[in-house]
Amino acid sequence: MKKLLSYTVASALISSSLMGASPALAEKASHLSSINGKDAWGAEQALKERGFKHVSSHKNTRGYVNSYWWDKDDDNCIRVEVYNDTVESIIDAKDSDCGKSGGNTAAAVGAVAGLALLGAVLASKSHHKGDKNYNQQEEAEFDRGYKDGLYNASYHNYGRSDAYSHGYEVGVDERNANLSHHHNRGGYAEVAQYKDLQGARAAGAMDELNRRGFTQVDNFTSGNARYSIQWRRQSHQCLQAIVANGRIDDIRDIHTHPRCR
Repeated sequence: MKKLLSYTVASALISSSLMGASPALAEKASHLSSINGKDAWGAEQALKERGFKHVSSHKNTRGYVNSYWWDKDDDNCIRVEVYNDTVESIIDAKDSDCGKSGGNTAAAVGAVAGLALLGAVLASKSHHKGDKNYNQQEEAEFDRGYKDGLYNASYHNYGRSDAYSHGYEVGVDERNANLSHHHNRGGYAEVAQYKDLQGARAAGAMDELNRRGFTQVDNFTSGNARYSIQWRRQSHQCLQAIVANGRIDDIRDIHTHPRCR
């Protein structure tokens, strides 16, 4: 439940920033350390006061939201990392990460603004590559793989490039994060929500699953984790919930189990 809330608030941070802000003296990331630890809403207000405008955002399957912010008066691009509704870090980013590559930055910002919540931005971002230091050709291959993975195109690594493979993996990860609300089912059949229970306290989550029509059909332990198999006959959903340290560490539809029938 908390992870869902964190992304919702982080999304509010991103989208509401598009409303504009009063001009102010912008600062480099090293001078923005006071924003670290703020909640998403407070950070959004602080960035607006300093003259920053939102450019794009990207969520991964671990629940982190990376957003890019640009100050046109200072020609400064920063990256803000939010997790669990809290700013984890603010660092300086490349101008190209904010759409500044010798063209009209304002036009670039406007072009991606409507896509911010989906993370569907064509340009690759620094945080995607991790600690990889690609040359120009490898970066082009990474970008091609990233776009293919993000838009669910077939894997087409005709150059047998590690950079393409890495980019495709990152694109798939972001696509899955953006579609975390989806049940991987089509048609009109009603299904029950469950992904919002990731990270919730186990006792309350199990009660909530029961209220949503699930019945526990199997229960076992492995190491320090407890596994619960939940079945909902109306929608043929068969969930596996892993409980660790009193919380739902992982919950997913495994589709089939000997007792899900």
